[in-house]
Amino acid sequence: MRIRDLLAASELGLVLLAGDEDTEFTAVHVTDLPEPGRYLSGGELVLTGLMWRHEAADSARFVAALRAAGVAALGAGQAWLGHVPDDLVAACAQAGMPLLEIPTAVAFRAVEEAAAPRLSGEVRAALGRQRRIVDAVAEGAGLGELFALTAAELGVTGAVLSSTGEIVVGSCPDPVRLARAYLSASRLPCAAHGHTLFGVGRGHRAAGWVLACEGDLLGRADLGFELAACVALERTRMEEGRRVERRLVEQLVGAALSAEADAAELNARLRTCGLGPGQPYAVVTATAPRPGATRGPDPATLGGQVLEELLGRDVVAAAGTDSAVALVPLPAPAPAPAPVSVPVPVSALADRLRAGLGVLSALRDTRVSIGVSGALTGAASLRGGIEEAGHALRMAAARSGGVVTSDEIYTHDLLLATVPGDVRRSFTQRLLDPLVDYDAKHQSELVRTLGAFLDTAGSWNACAERMHVHVNTVRYRIRRVEELTGRDLSTMADRVDFFLALRAR
Repeated sequence: MRIRDLLAASELGLVLLAGDEDTEFTAVHVTDLPEPGRYLSGGELVLTGLMWRHEAADSARFVAALRAAGVAALGAGQAWLGHVPDDLVAACAQAGMPLLEIPTAVAFRAVEEAAAPRLSGEVRAALGRQRRIVDAVAEGAGLGELFALTAAELGVTGAVLSSTGEIVVGSCPDPVRLARAYLSASRLPCAAHGHTLFGVGRGHRAAGWVLACEGDLLGRADLGFELAACVALERTRMEEGRRVERRLVEQLVGAALSAEADAAELNARLRTCGLGPGQPYAVVTATAPRPGATRGPDPATLGGQVLEELLGRDVVAAAGTDSAVALVPLPAPAPAPAPVSVPVPVSALADRLRAGLGVLSALRDTRVSIGVSGALTGAASLRGGIEEAGHALRMAAARSGGVVTSDEIYTHDLLLATVPGDVRRSFTQRLLDPLVDYDAKHQSELVRTLGAFLDTAGSWNACAERMHVHVNTVRYRIRRVEELTGRDLSTMADRVDFFLALRAR
């Protein structure tokens, strides 16, 4: 069918904004994914509601993805933005791709029905399937309903899983095992444990979803791609709603750290974020650096996305400059007789985060660091909780990832975590390099003996027993340490310096 045949259908009121009306297309595909190329086979007229466009540069990226997939033409609906933006017209004109303007009053279904009589039976069947799915989306079907409908239409069974192994929708055995297979797969789709795994959308796997279809669908990957595209569309719609919530958290955090913070305003913002005046909560910060990565989300943004997945999307995380911040409600403590005060534990929250990171460890290129404050109540303690969680995050990062709670930070480890890395390295090298060099040249164990000596509080006999050597050997080695470094291990100050240098190392 040609574009001019659609333009001739006066009841549609389509307008050609760019390209050649004699261009042919062989199928119609509806999508609002920002990068739909993997779900297209070429020759399609793509219809989009423009939900993927957030800034002018998005248009060029979208059209480039369509051109790379061999799409014949694009139809843009006016309903979302009220018009077809000039940047999309320019991008289509530059790419030589016909662009149709679809009036607000015209449903995509009407365009599909106008094209259907000229298309093959197989394409008409696919159009009917797409129409039923799109109608469900337009009517506000939730992810569960949409997944059930799409899976039934395609004859596919399975589940959608988060990167941490939580079942988002559907059902499957051993979801954690499948999530690990998804994270460690060299490419997708792939077969694993009786399922075929498809990525949902184009996000980073650490915060991504995976479609796990029962059986081997590698020979019919188009079915998996179509179902994954529908799930990705619904996730995009869910993300739009969460943007507002993230903005509210971002504003609350900014107000709490401001010098002009007003208690009444902070309490009002706290209620807006879903936390009542007596509701205990914890501040959780996260970052997810990817050493050597030049593309994709920054560590703070990815850290926030991972944190939301770890907590089952029950909270939102606002990404700042260095890290993401989330306010996580805690269960209220059991009533206790006055004047006894029962503290609210954060251990269950920390355990949940650690369990999720255990699954994410299958992804080798990302190290997630998370800091958790103590239990807080009301807005007055918010600023301190943000600072506390930040200290815990720095300690977690110094440990190359993991979860650190406020209970762990009030030690010398916190001091070391806040010292710049180049200062730590210089301090460590100045004290320990003479011993490291000596050990390398003489195959001795001065560094190990020094550590054991300090761990046993300077006890010659206890150190000798731990090292399985004679006590005179320990005395000789410690004397050699003092000679090489010019320090006196009988003094507390020098012992502390060596202890910190060993910990920093």
